[in-house]
Amino acid sequence: MGCFRWGPALAAMLCAVWIQIGTNLVNDAVDFQKGTDHAGRLGPVRVTQAGLLTPKQVLTGAGVVLGAAVFTGGYLVWTGGWVVVWIGLASIAAGLLYTVGPFPLADIGLAGLAALVFFGLVAVAGTVYVIAGQVPAVAWPSGLGVGALITNILVVNNIRDMETDRAAGRKNLVLWLGRDGGELQYWFLLTAAYLVPLAIAWRGWVSAWALLPLFSISRATDLYRELRETPTGRGLNRILARTAGLSLIYSFLLAVGLALGRWFQP
Repeated sequence: MGCFRWGPALAAMLCAVWIQIGTNLVNDAVDFQKGTDHAGRLGPVRVTQAGLLTPKQVLTGAGVVLGAAVFTGGYLVWTGGWVVVWIGLASIAAGLLYTVGPFPLADIGLAGLAALVFFGLVAVAGTVYVIAGQVPAVAWPSGLGVGALITNILVVNNIRDMETDRAAGRKNLVLWLGRDGGELQYWFLLTAAYLVPLAIAWRGWVSAWALLPLFSISRATDLYRELRETPTGRGLNRILARTAGLSLIYSFLLAVGLALGRWFQP
């Protein structure tokens, strides 16, 4: 693997943050304009629905933030080549198409797949590429593990919003399979994430340091149990936040494990 480069690492992190913020702002304004967000919203406060900002103000802010992502991405193109252009454009397009366009991903049941691909595989492999100049085989299953946990944030969101999503005409696995199916999807993605460290260590791609994420498995099982015991409604916001926290802990432990595996042999 190539040498670690701090400049591209920082730029990649900033681009990811800008794109995520911009996407959320677009979703905030568009969901309000479409009537998906209304006074009965169960999720965390959104500025447009709460009347704190107008849709035009929120969309203007989204444009500024996404412009910052493009500007920062220019440095990544300079260091990583034109392939970075396609990664960036695809990521921005996926974020916008979540709620915008004639066939928004959130309305046709593809939001979960998009989250898995872009928050997992593309994010991890793309970041490794701009930092090291190549993508080792271990980056792909690692991206799958990270993406699985981040997709679970969306699963909790879909369980919480079952009734409002059904009224808005949206489609997703939770609406097709019901609450029990949503819980099964959450468990399946948890299982997939925690099989990744075992698989890459067993394959010999990395050392046993890659098993560090397993130290967070008790938190994962607690979250699954809490999900099953919590009624549909605002109480699921706590599980949504804790699922996001789990994805951060898992990703940190996996990154540390992979780094230590290069320097030390247990």
